[in-house]
Amino acid sequence: MHTDFPNLCSRMRRDILEMIHAAGSGHPGGSLSCVEILATLYFDVMRVNPANPSDPNRDRFLLSKGHAAPALYCALAHRGYFDRNLLATLRAFGSPLQGHPHMSSLPGLDCSSGSLGQGLSIANGLAMAAKKQGKNYRTYCLLGDGELQEGQIWEAAMTAAHFGLDNVCVIVDNNGVQLDGNTADIMGVEPVGDKFRAFGWHVVGADGHDVNALQLAFRLAGTTRGRPTAIIAETVKGKGVSFMENQCAWHGKAPDKEELAAALAEIK
Repeated sequence: MHTDFPNLCSRMRRDILEMIHAAGSGHPGGSLSCVEILATLYFDVMRVNPANPSDPNRDRFLLSKGHAAPALYCALAHRGYFDRNLLATLRAFGSPLQGHPHMSSLPGLDCSSGSLGQGLSIANGLAMAAKKQGKNYRTYCLLGDGELQEGQIWEAAMTAAHFGLDNVCVIVDNNGVQLDGNTADIMGVEPVGDKFRAFGWHVVGADGHDVNALQLAFRLAGTTRGRPTAIIAETVKGKGVSFMENQCAWHGKAPDKEELAAALAEIK
């Protein structure tokens, strides 16, 4: 278990901003909002081994909101899957750090993603395979709240409950903002927790920027039997940078040199 999550998360946020700036493109808002979620998963919750990334008994993680790839790459690099210097090659031609995760390009990726709505279906397949093979690994799937507007999410939610996939844990990055504006204005998805409950899920709410709250939520998920768990993580788009927070303009925009300097100055 990591003992200094505040420092780890600050370093991840700095890396996210620097790599997106170097690439000249990327998605800072939704990457910054899920930093604590990924840090908690990779440094406390999931059973993974960077020295053996293909271990058949490892826990699986699926980034369904694939545009937040910079945050996932940072988590993998800090966890030791590859050298942190590689982060500077985000989106560069020939780099394994593509704009969206491509699992054959980089160790530690369990899913290629980018087309929103597909991650939970893949998570269900992995979880069903574990059940059939008698393995005890768990699958974790990070969804965006805007992504919940995709119908396939709810087909997959029905499937997970119907088959009693208690080895599936969804985390909703509930930051309230998507590409074109506030989620509530474009296609409201609230009440998210009640929707998952209606589909037969165990639901836990948590502050998505509080590692202690997330650790408790994941423990509750791990002890739930007979049904999947959805953790509704309340987060802030662009968390940690005041001029990016809750601003849809920063969904998919790279900071320029001056904006990067100002952002890094805020992240101690």
